Parts: sequence; C-alpha cells; structure tokens
Amino acid sequence: MAPHDFWQEIHPPGAFPDAQEFTSCYVAALNDGRQLRLPIRVLADGEHALASLIVNQASFAVLDALAESLAEKIRPVRVDVVAGLPTLGLTLAAAVAQKLGHRRYIPLGTSRKFWYREDLSVTLSSITTPTQDKRLYIDPRMLPLLTGRRVALIDDVISSGASIVSALNLLTACGVEPAVIGAAMLQSERWRESIAAAGPQWIARIVGVFETPVLERNAAGGWQAPVRPKT
Repeated sequence: MAPHDFWQEIHPPGAFPDAQEFTSCYVAALNDGRQLRLPIRVLADGEHALASLIVNQASFAVLDALAESLAEKIRPVRVDVVAGLPTLGLTLAAAVAQKLGHRRYIPLGTSRKFWYREDLSVTLSSITTPTQDKRLYIDPRMLPLLTGRRVALIDDVISSGASIVSALNLLTACGVEPAVIGAAMLQSERWRESIAAAGPQWIARIVGVFETPVLERNAAGGWQAPVRPKT
C-alpha cells in the first residue's frame, strides 16, 4: 500500500484473512467484524512494532465509522457532555458528540490563552511526543458545562496511558469524574498499569472500537502478534 492509502476504507468482514503474521500492514477488526488496515511502526529496539492510527488523516468515511462505533459503546452510559484530548482526540471527540446528538463538545488544549489559569492545567506527555514539554489546559469558561455532569473523555488512541492520566488529573482537580473513557484504538496492554495506578475505578470505564497488540519480529523478517497461552 502507498503510505497515503492507509485509513481510507473500512472493509467488510472477511475481506482479509485472519492472520497472526503481517508484513506491510496490520489488519484490525472492529467489534462487528469490519476491518481496517493500519501501517506498522517499528519501535526503537527494531524487534517490536505497533499498528498506527492517525485519525485526522483518515477518510471521512472511516472517521464516521469509528465515531459511530464508539458512540454506540458510550450511549448506554447516557453522558451529558463529551470532552476531547488534544490533538487527534479532538477530531474524534467532536464526531462522537455529534453521533450522540449533542450540540457541542468541550476541547481540552495545549495552547495557553491569556485568560487561562495555571491552576487549571497539568503536565502532558504522550507516546508520540515524549520529549515535548507541554501542559494540558481547560478553558475556565467551560467548567460550568462539566461540573455536575456525566462526562465522556475521548482520545483517538490509548497507548501508554500517559495522556489519559493527565486528563484525569486535570478533570479531577476541577471536581469532574468522567463516567466513561473512550478511544478508537486501544494499543497494546501497556496503558493498563498507568491508568490503574491513577485510580482503581478507571479501567472498567474504558471502551474502544478495536484493540491492537505489540508486534514481534519473526524469523522471516515480518511481524507477528504474540501467541496468547490457552486457558
């Protein structure tokens, strides 16, 4: 596939065979069996890799499908408002809020406006920008829309869990406890430890459209999903 062809089409169930080995792309399965091809990004050690999703490069059709699937998972929680994490989570959060019939959503941000307050901010890091010194802010004017409401916190991908933990710290400091945490992709299992450490209640509140594993290099030079032991 050409690099710009990823994330452009949701394929019907069975379009690609179920596989444990991959070369140029990873085939992710949505809960209804539909499939999405994702590029494979090699990690620094050269022996492991991750499937990647950049939601603001996806076609409108793919974004619509992911937002609809996530909205259906969130709908039973009956949230009043959707809050989105920058940067790519904002694209998905806005689409999910529309799918839920909301008039607006609340964007968190990393750009400090002159009326923002430092006490309404926390440090922010993520797996894609680990060395950048950023802070996560909430516009003070938005607090009345969140206080006392059932909130869905949305990001595009949950990977290390660092961004979600930062957002939870910020919202908790504002007296807001999200009722549900949603993402298009739950990337590997690495996020579980950091999010569980932030509070035992959070893991049960996380929902995703699909999950992807850490891939391991095989003898043929391709990639394979780790074999899970039989129970």
